[in-house]
Amino acid sequence: MPNAALARLKARFTRIAALGEAASILHWDAATMMPPGGGASRGEQLAALAGLSHELLTAPVVRDDLEISLPEGEWEQANLALMARDHARATALPTALVEATARANSACEKIWRDAKATADFALVRPALTEVVRLQREAAQALAAELGMDPYDALMDGYQHGVTAADVEPVFTAYEAFLAEALPRAEAIQAGKPAPVPLPGPFPVEIQRRLCRALSERIGLDYDHARLDESLHPFCGGTPADVRLTTFHDERDVAKALLGVLHETGHALYERGLPQDWARQPVGEAAGMAAHESQSLIVEMQACRSDAFLGFLGGELRAAFGGPAAPYEARNLAGLWRHVGRGFIRVDADEITYPAHVILRFRLERALIGGDLAVADLPDAWNDGMRAMLGITPPDDTRGCLQDIHWHDGAFGYFPSYTLGAMAAAQLMKAARAAVPGLDAALGRGDMAPLLGWLRVNVHGRGSLLGFQDLLRAATGKPLDPSDFIEHLTARYLTA
Repeated sequence: MPNAALARLKARFTRIAALGEAASILHWDAATMMPPGGGASRGEQLAALAGLSHELLTAPVVRDDLEISLPEGEWEQANLALMARDHARATALPTALVEATARANSACEKIWRDAKATADFALVRPALTEVVRLQREAAQALAAELGMDPYDALMDGYQHGVTAADVEPVFTAYEAFLAEALPRAEAIQAGKPAPVPLPGPFPVEIQRRLCRALSERIGLDYDHARLDESLHPFCGGTPADVRLTTFHDERDVAKALLGVLHETGHALYERGLPQDWARQPVGEAAGMAAHESQSLIVEMQACRSDAFLGFLGGELRAAFGGPAAPYEARNLAGLWRHVGRGFIRVDADEITYPAHVILRFRLERALIGGDLAVADLPDAWNDGMRAMLGITPPDDTRGCLQDIHWHDGAFGYFPSYTLGAMAAAQLMKAARAAVPGLDAALGRGDMAPLLGWLRVNVHGRGSLLGFQDLLRAATGKPLDPSDFIEHLTARYLTA
């Protein structure tokens, strides 16, 4: 019976999603609470969960039920199509490879922490070499099943429907813009009075309270979320149990505060997904570029806007005290919208950030394609930084060891960051056109008008639409990088 088949599939995918949620919480725990000696055991736990999920997804009955199910309505049709896609990806990979990959990723991520702390790439090189080997094997298996390039097959796992051929011309065009815009922005910036540093120090306990209060203010419900600390800020967990992390520096409140606002954007997306389709593929986020657009529309488009900075300055002064001048919106803009050629991606400004992503995109393509050996990664990284931004990292901590992604097996993810930034600018432009008084609300610290628009146009649609169709529905057009260029020009290139 077709309806019975569809019901079986939905029940199976609910179970698979629950296993994925358990794995997500274990990942969060590994980054925040787990003692150092728990790494090997955690790797086995994650491998077991990955193996169980893979077995559920690749069981022969899944293919049979996919063939005879007759969905009704666009949501069920989209859900069935996404189930079929997940099944095709899973059947391309042997369970042994899935478990080995999970185990290798977990082991490498633990070693990376020490390697980053000591700037010792040699320490993590053998483990990363194994991770890359397994990723290449998975990419080739997926490519054969899906009929696409191996690197594209990995990208497809993070943002369906976007390939390297789509990304490369966008990135090449941005490089040309950067070559002209960066020195121009630097010159404009140099002609303005230098911003006044905020009067520190900033006690960590006050930072914690402020970060949570602002996260709640912009819409996050902490009955379904928690905020902790980790080496690398992230948002994980589940839509009903969102886990955010940040890290604190008593000398610089911006690191934690802006990081939490960014991760809150991710969390709000998860919390706004359609509950009627919870634990079904169509009820999930529409990919990682879509996810990044939500973190960046909150942090960069809204919270670093002139309007919101006016509100935020008052909150900061109330929390930490001191004279009023450093907390004025213009001064905060000078501090937190400073353009500079830096080594660290997560600290980069909006103009130079895509350069960091373009570098990683090209390096990981070369790693997966076999054109770059892991042993040669530090030199290739440094060469790329010199070419992109004219600077050379003084050590590998500020070079190829700075990010967790590759050490945790995330290849094909990095393009989503810049695609997300471009989508965020496009969505914000549409939201401003659709919501009268949006900036006035931001000036009062009121994110509700923007969040309400996002709930309808992005969050509540889940994965019903692909990335490009989601943008078409929300803004009237597919991804248009010119909206991002327009945003950067207005914010940084106007004297």
